[in-house]
Amino acid sequence: MNETRRDRDAEGRARNARPRDGLGRPLPYGAPGVERQPEGIVRTPPQTLTEAQRLLDAGMPFHAHEVFEDAWKSGPEDERELWRGLAQLAVGLTHSARGNTAGGARLLRRGAGALVPFAGSAPYGIEVAGLSDWARELAARVESGPTVDAGAEAPRLRG
Repeated sequence: MNETRRDRDAEGRARNARPRDGLGRPLPYGAPGVERQPEGIVRTPPQTLTEAQRLLDAGMPFHAHEVFEDAWKSGPEDERELWRGLAQLAVGLTHSARGNTAGGARLLRRGAGALVPFAGSAPYGIEVAGLSDWARELAARVESGPTVDAGAEAPRLRG
């Protein structure tokens, strides 16, 4: 009988204990992987942006997406779309770097759209208009098929 090893906590929720590469793809058990971002960390907006930028610059947009997701889930209601949009940009870059160009382009555009309401205010120094332009340009480029280098394409979050 073929037994499947499943990573579950006591309540049966997935723990995702398999090692992952820098783009968040699962690796075989026992393989060296990139340390995962701890989940549920409450950071200040500047801490969130600093950590996410570090991860983006390192070519790890999947991990940056997890940092943005923490901000989206723990931040004030009126900022959730901002953090969700940034998370979508990061996961769009992830998909684009993994070769899923259609999904990457779709998420890049969705993230750019989520940022539109913040374009005039530059919250926390975030270059919202520049990020939206970057996302739309990258989406158009990846639709033609080339896989991108996540580190080389990392956007600047703040000016």
